Amino acid sequence: MTERWPMTRRRLLKQIDTARIEQAITRAETGTSGEIRVSVVGFFRGEPRSLGERAFRRLGMTATQHRNGVLILIAPTRRAVVILGDSGLDGRVVDSFWSGLADHVGQRFKQGDFTGGLVDIIDQIGRELAVHFPAALGGNPNELANEIDVVPGPR
Repeated sequence: MTERWPMTRRRLLKQIDTARIEQAITRAETGTSGEIRVSVVGFFRGEPRSLGERAFRRLGMTATQHRNGVLILIAPTRRAVVILGDSGLDGRVVDSFWSGLADHVGQRFKQGDFTGGLVDIIDQIGRELAVHFPAALGGNPNELANEIDVVPGPR
């Protein structure tokens, strides 16, 4: 039986197919110069969005050439998914796109479809980034790691 959301970070990581998610990120980034990161956090105090903003900076997402990085932050103990786009996406992608994706993946998580939900929104983000930031001719450097970032909670 698949455990439903919410859960601990450790249990979520056991439920998801990390390789499949990282492959989805690689695939999504082939059509765009944009960068996508996924971060899974443990227990924390404060607001999920504030934590997402700190993770965005910690992961170096503001250092991409076109400022077109997107972070998907998952806080399983809080039932929270925060999706943040860098300043290069301001005025190009409306906030309701990000919040709609967060709601969508949250619904998939409630159904126990953790990997499928993430792969789905990564694909959608990749398509949206490709509209505004298509891959460059002659190469598309990978500016940020595609591995899932795992942040432990306080000890």
